Amino acid sequence: MLGKNIRVLVVDDTIVYRKAVSDILAEMPGVEVVGVAHNGKIAVSKIQTLKPDLLTLDIEMPEMNGIEVLQHLQQHAPQISAIMVSTLTSEGGDMTMRALELGAYDFILKPNTTNINESKQHLRTLLTPLIKAFQTGRTTVGSMQATARSTIAARRPLPTPRPPIGGASPRPGVHTSAPVRRLGKSEIVTIGISTGGPNALARMMPMLPGDLGVPIVIVQHMPPVFTRSLANSLNAKCALTVKEAKDGEPLQANVAYIAPGGKQMKLVASADGSNRLIRLTDDPPENSCRPSADYLFRSVADYYVGRTTAVIMTGMGSDGTKGLHVLKQKGALIIGQSEETCVVYGMPKAPAELGLTDVVAPLDRIAAEIVKTVK
Repeated sequence: MLGKNIRVLVVDDTIVYRKAVSDILAEMPGVEVVGVAHNGKIAVSKIQTLKPDLLTLDIEMPEMNGIEVLQHLQQHAPQISAIMVSTLTSEGGDMTMRALELGAYDFILKPNTTNINESKQHLRTLLTPLIKAFQTGRTTVGSMQATARSTIAARRPLPTPRPPIGGASPRPGVHTSAPVRRLGKSEIVTIGISTGGPNALARMMPMLPGDLGVPIVIVQHMPPVFTRSLANSLNAKCALTVKEAKDGEPLQANVAYIAPGGKQMKLVASADGSNRLIRLTDDPPENSCRPSADYLFRSVADYYVGRTTAVIMTGMGSDGTKGLHVLKQKGALIIGQSEETCVVYGMPKAPAELGLTDVVAPLDRIAAEIVKTVK
């Protein structure tokens, strides 16, 4: 597989998008557009002869929609991946979640403009990093040994007295205090995740018990609407309650809160100091992300000194690394997803290379590692 072009079949019932996506892909090194199709039925008929590695796949099409194409791929051509092309609507969000559960690599949003040049630039911006990540992942998988390389590091020893909690979030990357040692069992779990995340969460979170005993706060990089669809989808599968977070609500044990797309999420103290509340803001993106894992992690570090479990999972880029630095300084235990089980080994890679990660675990072991830290 090394050195070979990625063969892509472009599937969309709109000629404008078929041409725009085909043109953008044709400009990319290492990519060969092997054909186009204007509905799923035609795409399925072309797969056997064209032998694509990847489809760009519209969800809503006549005769055979994108979900039905994915179901066909699962049964007859599981080696072929797909990037879904979705719309920013509730229905589009729900169908996209279903597509990701069926094994789609990721998704992009159709632009909400009628200007052809603007649409093309929007698609190029979204497609380019996904195609690069797919190329990298393909090379990595092709060269990997079959055996898992994950290791579990020894937990740090228990420390001395709990320092006071509270205070303002430090600026990104700024650390002024000496490290704090872990203070026992965790009282909160926080998760940062991106590309490949919905499917990974759908596998991992149903393994967590309904009586976990602590809240979970999650940043999954997604647009508005889609995070609500993700929360609803996970809630139907999990013993825990999973919901899209609301501004001002108090944290409760056995509830997982997903940061809404387009908002930053942090924790703050209630007026009487007895509870921790969720605060949603329009603060600027960090690492081009809103929500950002760094932003959330810093606030968790403020309010759960020495008693946080932080989990960093599959995703492009390095969002979360600076926040994990802060959490590490304040005694958190950090779990990273193993390289061989990530769709994209970006977000867990940076903290692992910096020595921030205490436990490296394959996807199907992450829930068990979380439970060890809170029970």
